[in-house]
Amino acid sequence: MQELQHIAIIMDGNGRWARKQGLPRVVGHRQGVESVRRIVNTCLDTDIKHLTLYTFSTENWSRPQEEISMLMDMLAEMLRIEMKGLHEHNIRINAIGRIHSLFDNARQAILEAKDLTKNNTGLVLTFCLSYGGRAEIIDGIKKLLQEDRTLQLDLESIDETFFSRYMYDPSLPDPDLLIRTGAEKRERISNFLLWQIAYTEIIFTRTLWPDYSNKEFMNAIRSFRERERLFGSVNRP
Repeated sequence: MQELQHIAIIMDGNGRWARKQGLPRVVGHRQGVESVRRIVNTCLDTDIKHLTLYTFSTENWSRPQEEISMLMDMLAEMLRIEMKGLHEHNIRINAIGRIHSLFDNARQAILEAKDLTKNNTGLVLTFCLSYGGRAEIIDGIKKLLQEDRTLQLDLESIDETFFSRYMYDPSLPDPDLLIRTGAEKRERISNFLLWQIAYTEIIFTRTLWPDYSNKEFMNAIRSFRERERLFGSVNRP
């Protein structure tokens, strides 16, 4: 049975779910928050150590300003409502991305939640905010070059392990499993964790995120545990 420590999710389909219901997009996003609650609770029940959620991408800044403001308000509201309960369940709240670019209310809520839960030792719940995989790599290169100006690094010492230190959170292990919901004609990874998912197992589902159930999540976990991960090697007889 494959060990499963870290699950990452591209939570796609909130807007399409609302449209199918004849409802405003904001209702789809709020229903998506309910799905987050369900999946977090299931991770606690199944002893998953890391859950990483693609919450707001660098590309999402191109959405209408009204929707962006609504998403920032919803994020701040959700964190302030939920962080006490998350803290009581020993969950550590984390965030990666260009956090400095978030609206003030969302950025402040993230900082408060991180500070409250920083010493917790249970599930690490990471929100990817103003996040893009290419942006993370570029920002990592910038940090490396800045450090090189001071230390004059030996080029021969720079390998994958070394460069991983320059990701947004070097302590975050690579995902074992990536799930993308709402994947009808969308079987792509959308600039998510490009460095980290080199050998991650991927499951695409057509289910829209607000409809994503505990049952389907558990089926994904079972599917992962039945797979053989070779990491570029070959099957052993």
